[in-house]
Amino acid sequence: MKHLDLFSGIGGFALAARWANMETVAFCEIDPFCQKVLAKNFPNVPIHNDIKTLNGEDFAGIDIITGGYPCQPFSEAGKRKGDRDDRHLWPEMFRIIKQARPSWVIAENVVGHVTMGLDDVLHDLEGERYAARPLIIPACAVDSPHRRDRVWILAYTEGERCDNGDDRPNKREADRKKYTPTDPSGSLGWMETRRWACEPRVSRVVNGLPDRVDRNKGLGNAIVPQVAYEILRAISAT
Repeated sequence: MKHLDLFSGIGGFALAARWANMETVAFCEIDPFCQKVLAKNFPNVPIHNDIKTLNGEDFAGIDIITGGYPCQPFSEAGKRKGDRDDRHLWPEMFRIIKQARPSWVIAENVVGHVTMGLDDVLHDLEGERYAARPLIIPACAVDSPHRRDRVWILAYTEGERCDNGDDRPNKREADRKKYTPTDPSGSLGWMETRRWACEPRVSRVVNGLPDRVDRNKGLGNAIVPQVAYEILRAISAT
């Protein structure tokens, strides 16, 4: 299955897609630091730097489009201006969905979206003949040591499915164990709790290294790839 990743950040959806044996064909990400991370970890995947100029018709018929569109218009930590916020970019993601007509759409946002803007998103998708359902899934659902509630919007439209040809339960269980986040020998190591001796009490920020502010921002805006993986694995199994 082929995957277009919008608002890619540091590649959480693409990482989950890799675990699920899906191919990410392109990124769309405007932040320079995140672009560097994507280029390092996914060197052969092109990066488009502005969703407003991305043409969804270039990806017509793709299997899956994902995107964690900006949360600031809906976040309870902000002013909640909704569609009056210039960072309200769901309409751009929706434009690309209409142009590309993917079989599946997966979107992610903050839980404050439930009381502001979510109905509009569902209405838009259903108007394009997508069956859409929002789910609130916290990070701790995949054993992450923090709660981090997020809204995951799953949408599907009737059409030809792309089958990876290997839906055996034992194979899926083997994949799950192979990519389990708690494996200390794996590439994630997200359960690791060690700290540098010079690190102050603010997590993930080190004195004298201002570029770690970019890293902290990138992590703060990232999805939890383990949650996305479970969703993508279920899609792959259908």
